[in-house]
Amino acid sequence: MNILVVLTYYHPHWTGLTVHAVRVAEHLAERGHRVTVLTTRHSPELARDEMINGVRVVRLWPLTRFSRGMITPAFPWAAAQLIAEHDVVQIHTPLPEAPIVAALCRLLGRPLLMTHHGDVVMPDSLTEQLIERAAFHILRAAASAADGITSYSEDYARHSKLLWPFRDKLTCIYPPVEFPQPDPAAAATWKHDLGLEGKRLIGFAGRWVSEKGFDDLLRALPFIRAELPEAHLVFAGERNVVYDDFYRVCQPLIEAQQEHITFLGLIRDRRRLANFYAMLDLFVLPSHTDMMALTQVEAMLCGTP
Repeated sequence: MNILVVLTYYHPHWTGLTVHAVRVAEHLAERGHRVTVLTTRHSPELARDEMINGVRVVRLWPLTRFSRGMITPAFPWAAAQLIAEHDVVQIHTPLPEAPIVAALCRLLGRPLLMTHHGDVVMPDSLTEQLIERAAFHILRAAASAADGITSYSEDYARHSKLLWPFRDKLTCIYPPVEFPQPDPAAAATWKHDLGLEGKRLIGFAGRWVSEKGFDDLLRALPFIRAELPEAHLVFAGERNVVYDDFYRVCQPLIEAQQEHITFLGLIRDRRRLANFYAMLDLFVLPSHTDMMALTQVEAMLCGTP
């Protein structure tokens, strides 16, 4: 089968959504399907068209960035050509171009599967709230046109104003998680090298963006340390995210407690990420919006509550 996958960001952009998309696309390719990904060329050094682990990746040049998305003028023409060449289309949403894909699928007679990774929830500013409302209507139009919808959990779907009206064509499938076992000795050595022996480590991970709720954790830290003085936060992930200045917003909270926080940066090596989870006493997920964060599953697979 010829399968076209459409999403805003793909490898090497690193989010739970892209990890999910990569795993599904590559496993479909391993099973003998011809898989093509249509995405944005979010970094100029990326190839326009390349093969990655059996998956063809086509990247479109973006004219500009808008909020968390990209404006790609060539998208309608590229999408129409690729949709015509494939048997079925999968979109990963949120995706600003979702209604365009849906309309082209209907015009060209191709079935459309919408894989939804979470409703759009933006900060409280007027501009961001307008974007959130626009995104809702865009995704609702795509959901209405889709032949099928998949999401992570029925619990989330029941409380989603976007998904639940379309529950008759909704299937809930847990996200694929592939993760190595940690090396306890290496994790212990890493903790020693960081100078954190004797500390009770509370870890958190991801992109430093507003919906992740990291500010809530920072505000809670003084109260945690009042009960557990050896508590220490350890963060793995991107701090300076181009479309969200939330790390700058959190600077006063960070500076007030900087001796009790360690930043490790983005950990791309999965074995090292497993060791990160293993050296923690507790992993926390203060997110306001995550449907089912892969980090929580990964932490539990490494034996960390």
